[in-house]
Amino acid sequence: MTSTRPGPAPSRRAELFAAEEDDPRFRTSATADERTLLTDVLRAQRTTLEMKCAGLDAELALRSAEPSTLSLLGLVRHLADVERRWFRRALARQDAPALFSSPECPDGDFEGATADPAVIAGAWRAWRAEVAFAEEFAAGAPGLGLEGEDPWRGPVSLRWVLLHMVEEYARHNGHADLLRERIDGAIGL
Repeated sequence: MTSTRPGPAPSRRAELFAAEEDDPRFRTSATADERTLLTDVLRAQRTTLEMKCAGLDAELALRSAEPSTLSLLGLVRHLADVERRWFRRALARQDAPALFSSPECPDGDFEGATADPAVIAGAWRAWRAEVAFAEEFAAGAPGLGLEGEDPWRGPVSLRWVLLHMVEEYARHNGHADLLRERIDGAIGL
């Protein structure tokens, strides 16, 4: 695949990153209270995923390398299910089955990530709805010690879920870095 970046390629990796005043990710003081810091860092990780996918349509479904099913679209679908699991099911205790995977097809989030425009639009719509629910839930919770229940972890606190989500996005944003570079050569962010 060839790069679609305009102009000459940067000569150093440091030139690839947005200037602090242009970066939409970190707007909160680094000395804010714990809930604000946790939700701000998670918001920044979510924004990074969006930035990594920006400007792509059908290319979102391109696989990393055969036989892997890893794709940017698969990551969006996977993270929608992860958001749903921890915020709706574990913390809010809703009966909210996964949207893209199931016991019969545990990798459906990645395997079903096709270049169909309806699939792409549906993935973004689902991810944004789950993020909106999670943000509203975290903002309205009485405290970070609020507990929920997860079949895998047992009792979990909002604090733990926020930390886990930062870790989940950070790991998958590393995948997104490599996938995006493979698609069009774009690196940085």
